[in-house]
Amino acid sequence: MFCEPLGGWRNVRVTQRRTKADWAYALQDQIIEHDSQAQKLILLTDHLNTHSPSCFYEAFDPATACWRTERLEIRYSPKHGRRLNIAKCELSVLGRQCLNRRIDDALELGQEANAWQYERDRIAKKINWQFRTCDARQKLRRLYPAFLRIDENQEPELPTDVLD
Repeated sequence: MFCEPLGGWRNVRVTQRRTKADWAYALQDQIIEHDSQAQKLILLTDHLNTHSPSCFYEAFDPATACWRTERLEIRYSPKHGRRLNIAKCELSVLGRQCLNRRIDDALELGQEANAWQYERDRIAKKINWQFRTCDARQKLRRLYPAFLRIDENQEPELPTDVLD
């Protein structure tokens, strides 16, 4: 699943397996299709072992892999911040709206996922993201260092460089 929450598009792929090379080819297709003119791409992803720059070196020759990795800036979502992963939110919607029944084979699964994707993209369904920084600090407070912990009853006074 690739998605751009503010752009209102997503790309669902159904594959037989989930390897680094599969991810590299899928990511290359996304770069060519949507962001071929961009000099730098920021990719937010989870910590799955296939989601790393090394995937390009397993799939392509070293020159191509180097060129691809230089254009990417990969940022990882917090390990325990599952609700911060927008792709997982989209997959949850896919599961509720489209895959809530038995599907016999990968071909039918791909067709159903593509039909769902087409309809969501046609109406340019965007994600209404309401999880703010202060919410993250509260819900994920055990992940923040002790000097950043806040009391629920008071407004935090943090240095501005920590907030950015």
